[in-house]
Amino acid sequence: MEAYVILTNRKRAFIALIHSIVFLLIAFRSVAKPNFVGPIYALQGGALKASAAFVFIYVTVTLILLQLARISKKTERLYFTLCATSAGFGLLRYSLGDPTIHVAIYIRVIALTLAVLLGVYIWMGHAPEKSAA
Repeated sequence: MEAYVILTNRKRAFIALIHSIVFLLIAFRSVAKPNFVGPIYALQGGALKASAAFVFIYVTVTLILLQLARISKKTERLYFTLCATSAGFGLLRYSLGDPTIHVAIYIRVIALTLAVLLGVYIWMGHAPEKSAA
C-alpha cells in the first residue's frame, strides 16, 4: 500500500472525498446556471463586498490546498493539486469576471471530476476499519 502523509486512513480519505463531491456539485451548478459577474474592480457596493469575500475565500483555500500538495506524496499530491487547480480557476473567475474567463467553469468541473475519481481510488485503497465489538 502506498504511504500517505495527509490522507493516512479511510476516514480522512472519505472526508476529503465528500468535500470534493460537494464542490463538484457546486461547479456543476455553475455550468448549468452561470451567474455572469463582471470583474471585481468594476463592481460597487454590496456586489463588491460579496465578490471580495469570495476572492478572499478562494485565495485562502487555494493556498491551503497548494501547501497540502507540497507536503504530500505521489497520489495525494495529484489529488490536492487538482483541488487547488479548481480553486485557482474559481479565483480567476471571480477576480477577472465570468465573461472574461468563462472556460474556468469547465476547467473546474474537469479538475474536480478527476479529483473525485482519485479520491475514490485513495479511499478504496485503505482497508476498512474493524469495529471494536
